[in-house]
Amino acid sequence: MPKDMLTIGAFARACRLSPKALRLYDELDLLRPAHVDPHSGYRYYAAAQLERARLVAWLRRLGMPLSRIREVCALAPADAAHEIRAYWRQVEAETAARRDLAAFLVDHLTDIPRKDTTMLELRYFAHSDRGRVRPANQDTAYAGARLLAVADGYGPAGAPASSAAVEALRVLETEELPAGDVLNVLEDVVRGATEAVRDATDGSRDDGTTLTALLWTGSRLALVHIGDSRAYLLREGALFRITHDHTMVQSMIDEGRLTPEEATAHPQRTLLLKALGTAAPELRLHDAAPGDRYLLCSDGLCGVVPDARIRTVLTSAASPDEATRTLIAEANDAGGPDNVSCVVADVVETGG
Repeated sequence: MPKDMLTIGAFARACRLSPKALRLYDELDLLRPAHVDPHSGYRYYAAAQLERARLVAWLRRLGMPLSRIREVCALAPADAAHEIRAYWRQVEAETAARRDLAAFLVDHLTDIPRKDTTMLELRYFAHSDRGRVRPANQDTAYAGARLLAVADGYGPAGAPASSAAVEALRVLETEELPAGDVLNVLEDVVRGATEAVRDATDGSRDDGTTLTALLWTGSRLALVHIGDSRAYLLREGALFRITHDHTMVQSMIDEGRLTPEEATAHPQRTLLLKALGTAAPELRLHDAAPGDRYLLCSDGLCGVVPDARIRTVLTSAASPDEATRTLIAEANDAGGPDNVSCVVADVVETGG
């Protein structure tokens, strides 16, 4: 045996991959042995290969396809972490879609008389404000019976970009939503929104928009999110942020290189890593409950108004209208350095 080498059996035990899997990964050029005996064909591995082998094993446990594992293994650690995070969000979205379909099929196939159930609906309000500093408003905010949306445009064509994105989604207000297939419908409409933004910006990479939207299905909200606009949920007095910022500083926080407090003063805090058309947005479902209050906002609000204050306003405001106007006033009182847009929606009972 070559010096300082592990046999395939010893290497398999160390990295918790079977010899059969190691032979397959050799054939796929995913994990080549360090040495192959020219006479016996026996494979030997270096101890330094254990880290890559363990990463492959962990990714396989996640269910990641081998082709994607090959791509992840070729990346630097920070980029690999970003790719794994994106993969898992995709898995969660697909799982949520299957859960929705399963629930529909169970209801459809269960021949049991149902009791009258409480119906839910949204009560909502949207408003967008230029702020105190910016010469124009590049945000777009929209609220309807089924769709809530905020888009924050950037670049010279930022205003038409955000408007085009939200306008493309407004077809969801009237389009029939097939049970069990809501996320697929939303994904298709978002593709149309992406094309609309490209048309509005003539394909310029310097122009674009974020997009955060919720689609009401009657009992759940389907979320689409990309960029640094946010969605919050106020439930039983507790405030939850249900979106993740796609920014440079958020990635540094995720990697432990920056604290949330340090991020507020970082010079690159507004630098986006993702926007509509540059990457796949997050798509997932949220169960709704009577009394829930949702907030969608551009970073013109959350960039200057702390979450604790947002919670106080959402808790104390009597209506979505009051909450929206108060939050925008808070942002402007804090200097209004950016356009600020808010959509507030309450989940309320309508009777049996």
